[in-house]
Amino acid sequence: MNKTPDIRFVASDLDGTLLHSDGRLNDDFFPVLNRLKTANIWFAAASGRQLFNLQKVFEKVKDEIIFIAENGSYIVYKGQEIHVEALSEKTAHQLIHIARQIPGVQIVLCGKKTAYIESDTPEFINPLHQYYEKIEKVNNLLDVKDDQFLKVTVCDLKGAEKNSYPWFRKMKRKVQVKLSGNIWLDMSHILANKGKALEIIQNMYNITSEQTMSFGDCLNDIEMMRQAYYSYAVENAHPKVKKAARFLTASNDHDGVLQVLKQLVPATGNR
Repeated sequence: MNKTPDIRFVASDLDGTLLHSDGRLNDDFFPVLNRLKTANIWFAAASGRQLFNLQKVFEKVKDEIIFIAENGSYIVYKGQEIHVEALSEKTAHQLIHIARQIPGVQIVLCGKKTAYIESDTPEFINPLHQYYEKIEKVNNLLDVKDDQFLKVTVCDLKGAEKNSYPWFRKMKRKVQVKLSGNIWLDMSHILANKGKALEIIQNMYNITSEQTMSFGDCLNDIEMMRQAYYSYAVENAHPKVKKAARFLTASNDHDGVLQVLKQLVPATGNR
């Protein structure tokens, strides 16, 4: 940043962006968040993760930040719902039927109440616990009732981008199909993405794109890059995310997000 922008809202992806590759959140984040608050700058954690998992990651400050969970399908602040963009039961079932045709993948039906699975094999459940705090095993995902379905996720150990994504390409006019990690592919409501979530928050607090800063690394962050003028891709980001972002910062393991925010906050902290 050559000059200090008038930032009022910062949104950051977690995995591959704010968090280190081992899933750790640098303790420096907490004093930086306090300085953002002092400068009247909102902070949102924007992730494909489950809300309950996000609240655990940010347990110490869970009432001080906005949570954009499930790739923008669910927005919560101080325990209060701001926005829900759920799939219809019919569409969720259609996605499950498609996923069942792909050899070797596991399916997660992501509800507001919990995440539903049919398999708990170690190679699937171990990475799942990194992103989901509440999980319920059921006999048949199609029998799940009495919940709102925020997204359908496929865990593909063969590689989601090349192996699973082609199966869902035909659904892109009906749902969001987003690569959210090497082995993760997420399908959510056509109106649900991180960029739309940023727009909802911007409208709530009368914040412009030019007053917004975003950070990301994966394809589910691209809309968020477009919704913020000060959009940053971390060095380890997918090439398409780097192309969508206006700026580049250091990798997640070198705390690229915090490097930018530490430059921003001292310059704006006395406003």
